[in-house]
Formats: sequence, C-alpha cells, structure tokens
Amino acid sequence: MEPTGITPADVVAVARHDARVELTEAAYAVMARSRGIVDTIEASGRPVYGVSTGFGALANTSIAPERRAELQHALIRSHAAGIGAPMPREVVRAMMLLRVRSLAMGLSGVRPVLAQGLVDLLNNNITPWVPEHGSLGASGDLAPLAHCALVLLGEGWVLGKDGARMSAADALHSARLEPLELAAKEGLALINGTDGMLAMLLLAIEDAGHLFAMADVTAALAIEAMLGSERPFLPELHSIRPHPGQADSAANIHRLLQDSAIMDSHRDDLAHAVQDAYSMRCAPQVAGAARDTLEFVRTTAARELRSVVDNPVVLADGRVESTGNFHGAPLGFAADFLAIAAAEVGAIAERRVDRLLDVTRNRELPPFLAPDAGVNSGLMIAQYTAAGIVAENRRLANPASVDSLPTSGMQEDHVSMGWAGAKKLRTVLDNLTSLLAVELLAGVRGIQLRAPLTPSPAGREAVAAVGGFAGEPGPDVFLAPVLEQAREVVAGRGLRGAIESSVGLLR
Repeated sequence: MEPTGITPADVVAVARHDARVELTEAAYAVMARSRGIVDTIEASGRPVYGVSTGFGALANTSIAPERRAELQHALIRSHAAGIGAPMPREVVRAMMLLRVRSLAMGLSGVRPVLAQGLVDLLNNNITPWVPEHGSLGASGDLAPLAHCALVLLGEGWVLGKDGARMSAADALHSARLEPLELAAKEGLALINGTDGMLAMLLLAIEDAGHLFAMADVTAALAIEAMLGSERPFLPELHSIRPHPGQADSAANIHRLLQDSAIMDSHRDDLAHAVQDAYSMRCAPQVAGAARDTLEFVRTTAARELRSVVDNPVVLADGRVESTGNFHGAPLGFAADFLAIAAAEVGAIAERRVDRLLDVTRNRELPPFLAPDAGVNSGLMIAQYTAAGIVAENRRLANPASVDSLPTSGMQEDHVSMGWAGAKKLRTVLDNLTSLLAVELLAGVRGIQLRAPLTPSPAGREAVAAVGGFAGEPGPDVFLAPVLEQAREVVAGRGLRGAIESSVGLLR
C-alpha cells in the first residue's frame, strides 16, 4: 500500500477475496516522518488535542506526560462500547484496510508499527468482533473502530471460524502476533475516521452496480413474457432526454429483447396495446435514475478514498490542526440516496411481477402462471413475499442522515448517522436481490408458458439457468428453495455472463 491510497477494487479484493496487504517503504517513511513531529511536540510540552489533552468534552483537560500512553489505552477500552450482533466479516476487513489506508497517508502522527499491526490482522485472517450498534458517524465510526483497535492490544473479541466469539488474546497467540503498546495520539488515530461507513458504502457500490444490470435483465424477461413492446427502448427516444443511466438501461433492455420469436409474434398485431403499462415502458427511466444516483455515490466514495479523515492531523510543516473531516455527512447522504434509488428499482420490479400473475393484464397467460389454476396457486404467494419486501424497503428508504442526536456533553452536537445509513443500505440491496429473484422466476415461467414460441437469446439463457432447479410449469412445488436458488442466480455472475456471451456486454 502506497501513501497515495487504494482503489475500490482493492477494498473488495481484501474484504471478500482475502487479498494480501503490504505496506511500501514510502508508506513507512511518511508515517515515520509524521510520528517524529508528534514526538517533538510532546517533548515541547505544549497542549495539543489528543496528544496531551483528553477527548471530546474533556478536550481542555491536561494529561501528564507519564499518563499519556495510559490515556490512549483507556480511550480504546472505553470507546469499544458497541452492542448487538457482529458485523459481517467482509465489512470489518474493509474497515480495517481503510484505517490502514488513512494511517499510511502520513498525516496521523503514528508509528508505522501501528498500521503494520492492522495489516498483520488482515493477513492472518483475524477479524475483530464489531457489534452492529455504536456508531453515530460523528467523530467517524468511533465504537466500531475501537473494537478493531482493541484486538491490537490483545484485548476484546474476534470472530472465530464458526462465527462464534473468541478471545483476541488467544487469536493473537495462535498467529504468533504480539499485542501492541500505544504511544501518544495513537489510540485516537485508530478510531477517528469514516472507515466503517465507507467500507459498507464501497461494498454496496459493488453490489448495486451488478444488481442494477440484473434489473434490466429481469425487466426484459417480464416484458417479453407479457408480450410487451420493444419500441419504447429505441435509442432515439432516450437521446431526447439525455440522462446517461436511462440511455444505458434502455439500450440494455432493447438488446435483450432482440431475436425473439415471442416478440415477433405480436410486433405487427394491430390489436396489440399502443402503450404498455408504466412498469414496463418506464423501466429505463426508473432503473436509469438509480444508475445515475449510483454514479454520484461512486464519485463521493472515490473522493473519500483520497481523503485524510483523522483528527487532529499532523501537517508536513509541523502544525497539528483539528479538523471536522471525520464527519460522515457526505457518506451518509450518499448511502441514503442510494437506498432510495435501490428501493424503487425493487418496487417497479414487483409491479411487473404482479402484472405477470394477473390474468386480466398478463395477455393470455394463466392466472398466477399456474397451468392448472384453482387446484394450484402458482406464484401467487411469491408476489405476496415481494410486496412485503417492497414495504420494508420503503421503510428503510427513510433517510438516516436527517436524524442527528447530540452527544459528548454537547461537544458533538450534530452527527451524521452515516453508519446507520450505510448499514440499512446493505439491507435494501439484499432485499432488492430477493425482489429480482421473484421477477426472474416469474419472467422465466411466463416465457416457458409461451412455448412453442422461442424466446430471445437472453430468455433462453434464463430459462436454462432457472429451469434447472425450477423445472417446467406444472403442479405446485415447495417454492422457498426455488426462490433461494433464484436469489443465488441474481446475486451471482453466471447468468449475466452467459447472457453477455450471447448478446454482448451489458452497460
């Protein structure tokens, strides 16, 4: 890792694929130079926040030199005050990597051994137990980062291989790692930053990009199954409203509907509907707006990856200055915006599912896509499930970032709630995966019921992927396992890859 930072792909590689982390000599050098400034200031005896004073509302309390190391250890222990279920391993690994990134930029005044300690945890597959509740996104993610830092001291908990909680001291001993002793400012530098919320946001960006492409796939399947029109997706109709995400989504859907005997069967039928319902015709307008929102979020996250979010910071000219860069408002807003967008992508997908199942609107498909409706209910209750998830996503789309509460004796009198925003965004995206899984299954069922007409290449790939575990339309089956496997297809890259091999890369 260089002092210049890392990329979103690096974060995903370490968090999800256990990529190895190494600090460069340049990173070591800038950290050592920064630490030298802190040592000089400490020797001079002048008061500096977090070096020779207390924290937060205790910033005016002077700390004697012989107690400053004790201050840093006490800070970590007291701030590791989270509660609740542990955060997922991938989030904690991303959070630790991002803290290494921040320290390695050389403006935090810490010894290189501190960043190397976090690197050793990552490379030895030691994941701190970080409870889900504790951060307000105020001075960054204080409690979650303190739970990570506590493990460096040989204290606290880590996640065992079976997901159970185990002693950090035992984990370090097994990996032949020694606990660290903190020096002045180092405890503060380990916990003051936006790394937790940025970690979740970067992972969410990765997931949302894939899911928005899959939303175009499932929309095209539903439109094909319902004998919809491809004309609303012509490029000339989107060039006159030049939102880039809309144009990309429309181009995807138009391409996915080509070379289909099902589409050919009604293209010149005068009785065919002049205009499809909004959930079909306006699919690119909704999914495209979500894509544009995602692009804004990517830009925000990329800026944060280049940012120093510690407090105070040690400038190259020797000054130590307090900042507000730890405040999570930019990330909190971004997470809330993306949650709103993702919730709507799921909501319009559920409307297409409902239309596919309704015999009065699905253009001669059987009720609930059950060939022997009455005795069989088909996908009736799958749509109930989708409707319940849409309702939950609407609740989760309420912004967390407007819900500030003052803390620390009114010193921290406005907080971002960015951690909460990013955490609920991950839930919204998980829910979107389920909604697209229901639409995938419904679209495939509808296409199967159009036989002997053959579908588009994308439709054929989807039928092959889903038919392998869902079979052909027929008597009712235990549906939950089918939906779980459809979720895996949506979340995975196999079906998308097969479709792109047939029709070209999706935008």
